[in-house]
Amino acid sequence: VQLMESGGGSVQAGGSLRLSCEASGYDASRYCMGWFRQAPGKEREGVALIESDGPTSYALSVKGRFTISQDNAKNTLYLEMNNLKPEDTAMYYCAATRGLVWIGYCEFPDSKSTDFGYWGQGTQVTVSS
Repeated sequence: VQLMESGGGSVQAGGSLRLSCEASGYDASRYCMGWFRQAPGKEREGVALIESDGPTSYALSVKGRFTISQDNAKNTLYLEMNNLKPEDTAMYYCAATRGLVWIGYCEFPDSKSTDFGYWGQGTQVTVSS
């Protein structure tokens, strides 16, 4: 399984970015996928989650500004980020659960980064004030 993120960059506060995560070799029929981020000196935190059949969950810090979506035909996960703030600056990672059928949580605050067995390399998002 490979997860490949793209779409990061540098924007000014109030701007927008769209991250993409292309999955290859991932054939789970029921899964949880999501976006996490890690800023320098801080712990990795969950940003947005999506279940295979559509329900989504967001961290309070991004709710109303970020939107997670998926295109199953393209095996691609997206994160639309609007009204970006300097505190959104971080490395953003795409993640997916292991196994063919995920029966655990796929929502905050119950989902943990340890639930996810597959990770991408990350894409940097930098927001300047």
